[in-house]
Amino acid sequence: MPITTRTSIIRQVPGTYETVEVELDDPRQGEVTVKLAASGLCHSDDHVATGDVPVGVHPYAGGHEGAGVVTAVGPNTPAFEVGDHVVFSFLPACGRCEFCARGLSNLCDLGASLLTGARADDPSSFRMHLDGEPVGQQCGISTFSEHTTVSIDSVVKIDKSIPLRSAALVGCGVPTGWGSAVRSANTQPGDTVIVMGIGGIGVNALQGAAHSGATTIIAVDPVAAKADWAKQFGATHFFTGIDEAAEHARSVTNGQGADATIITIGVVRGEHVGEALASIRKAGTVVVTGLGDITAVGAPIALGDLTLMQKRLQGSLFGESNPRRDIPNLLRMYQNGQLKLDELVTKTYALDQVAEAYEDMHAGRNLRGVIVFD
Repeated sequence: MPITTRTSIIRQVPGTYETVEVELDDPRQGEVTVKLAASGLCHSDDHVATGDVPVGVHPYAGGHEGAGVVTAVGPNTPAFEVGDHVVFSFLPACGRCEFCARGLSNLCDLGASLLTGARADDPSSFRMHLDGEPVGQQCGISTFSEHTTVSIDSVVKIDKSIPLRSAALVGCGVPTGWGSAVRSANTQPGDTVIVMGIGGIGVNALQGAAHSGATTIIAVDPVAAKADWAKQFGATHFFTGIDEAAEHARSVTNGQGADATIITIGVVRGEHVGEALASIRKAGTVVVTGLGDITAVGAPIALGDLTLMQKRLQGSLFGESNPRRDIPNLLRMYQNGQLKLDELVTKTYALDQVAEAYEDMHAGRNLRGVIVFD
């Protein structure tokens, strides 16, 4: 029988998150129900509220970065049991499709269902309902919820000794930013790296660049107050504009420019891509990680610069991370003091404060807000 739980939803776009009580399905085969301990407040969920990222149904329950404890396991579902601690992966990984077989599980075919709000195997089947009507689940998990029922393709078991509030962050923001620098930009020791946008993704790109041995790590954000945060996570320099950052990169590279520029701006527009391309050296890389209006087309880039300077323009989803490999690995790094997680959380909120949390994010008052559940 379905249970009831409180969750934060968007009824329409543009819209504001509000908390309601919904009916939640018990887990079927291949599913588990999880009691949330913490959920990160990622900018992507704000993109859903503004309509930059269209979804398949409204109401739509937000949240895609979280951790909790398994409270129920579907029938004939091995490998999970009640009491397991898990981190949600906003990108499901089936382990069977062509892209999982290629080692690109962040591009798993199940990702095609992420914004439908429905079960991946049945677009007419929803796990949440409000007044008898379906409620979509963000990325199939909807972590802005006291309880949620999800596919086992979307959860990774973790060591019970790891604090769930910290572990929640490795479900999206940390591997996305870290991997953007380590994998997508292929940062090497001695490199010069620019990170555009110092929020929950950008600070982790700084961590990734520092981990890879970059010697000049330039943070760019119009909010000057973020300078101290940026330096805490590895930035060696901070500028409020990309032009000044690019000039500094050229000044330390014999006029060449940055080896890589990573775009983690909260709302990415085409001109940001053009500015980033102009900031890198010959054969350098621009990594586009942030989102804006996903239906927007076009960026003002100099085609001759792209071709004749052999520059590379690289998209990055989840930092090219493999959730089943990288979530446990990043948590081991955290346990060994090699990765900052606790320091990312600048403010915690109750479930009823999701809208307030996004107001704080837009005002530049936090790096990563986190919902903490009782």
